Amino acid sequence: MNFNRRQFLRTTTAAALAFSAAPLLRAQVPGRKYRTALIGCGWWGNNILGEAMASGECRITALCDVDRRFLDRTAARVKKELGDDAKPYEDYRELLAKEKPEICIVGTPDHWHALQTIAAVKAGAHVYVEKPIGHTIREGRAMVKAARDTGRVVQVGTHRRVSPHNVSGREFIRSGKLGKIGMVRAFVHYGGGPERPRKNIEPPKELNWDLWCGPAPVRPFNGDIDNPWGGGIHPRGFRNYLDYANGTLADWGVHWMDQILWITGERWPTKIFSVGGRPIKGPAILTAEEQTTDAPDHQIATYKFNSFDVTWENRQFAGNNAEKGESVGCYFYGERGTFHMGWQKGWTFYPVNSRDPVIQEAPKLGQPDDQNIKELWADFLDAIKQGRRPVSDIEEIHLSTNVTLLAMVSYKLGRSIEWDGEKEECVGDPAANKLLRREYRKGWEYPT
Repeated sequence: MNFNRRQFLRTTTAAALAFSAAPLLRAQVPGRKYRTALIGCGWWGNNILGEAMASGECRITALCDVDRRFLDRTAARVKKELGDDAKPYEDYRELLAKEKPEICIVGTPDHWHALQTIAAVKAGAHVYVEKPIGHTIREGRAMVKAARDTGRVVQVGTHRRVSPHNVSGREFIRSGKLGKIGMVRAFVHYGGGPERPRKNIEPPKELNWDLWCGPAPVRPFNGDIDNPWGGGIHPRGFRNYLDYANGTLADWGVHWMDQILWITGERWPTKIFSVGGRPIKGPAILTAEEQTTDAPDHQIATYKFNSFDVTWENRQFAGNNAEKGESVGCYFYGERGTFHMGWQKGWTFYPVNSRDPVIQEAPKLGQPDDQNIKELWADFLDAIKQGRRPVSDIEEIHLSTNVTLLAMVSYKLGRSIEWDGEKEECVGDPAANKLLRREYRKGWEYPT
């Protein structure tokens, strides 16, 4: 790997990090439970909530969602599983002011992560926030600043940092068994096809659509709670609408870009170029009557790092039946072979010498959804008690999120950009720097 001393010292493994900050909560009293609130009571928010309840260290005191259907379902779950009477809220600001939680889970769509995380830490809560940490790069830096100013622990849901096979794979590479790395290829390939526009409809009476959109532009509603993967914005389709998220690269890609930074100790690329489009899904449509998604159906990005180059590929057509292995992951290409860091099949090392054995390690994943939230939640609680930074600390994942968002900047501009990671700005490029943030809708203030 040829790590130098500076790279080594700047690479964190969370458990070794302690930091000077405002006084942190410490669960020193036997049986003490943290007052815990969930903001965003959908599918993934409930996955995190499940581990908080299973830890035995959390009392669920409040829930927040702009869709009463999800709010009621989650309240019923909490009552059944824990016996807690969690107070329901539509507006997270009211929840924070009245309930003053010690821990806050943020499981809302991407465009909400920054404002809710910042408000929560300023209200005194430690935060577990889902990835990617924000919709734009300046939001992420504001989140880091808020966490440091308040001394709160902010864990991000990049649970692959604690997945056993990812941890052992990292150790394998960092021990030198792969040799010097020259290139990394990261990818997410899933099937799909042409997209038909969905009819715009009136939002359900249980949903506050204006508040769901919040600081982002208001688009016509086209969701379907009974078909969450059907392409409508709410509840799960938002990831492919660029007003609210940044497509597959920011959603899936942040996991694998984070693996690259976490494993190698690199912190940012210096040059970025990305292309993509919608040749299979078709042109994006937005009229008063109907709409489609507008994220690219495929995207390719190239990154220049200090010691190696990275390529990224994602597509939502053709699947991945032509290649062996999984449809997601990273291939690290080194002097001594190829290392595939995967997901549901663990990792595999293919040595250069074909006579040497292929080495594999199987995964140990949790349910539902083949993840390791349990281990990440345990690290979160321990970081609170010990007054240290967690394994998926907000600043670490800010850097990983930046890698994905910089490719989106290049994609939108249609050209390459250069990045100064120390200053967090595009070099001599006012047009690119303008895309590091966006204007919020009237009534909402962009964080600084």
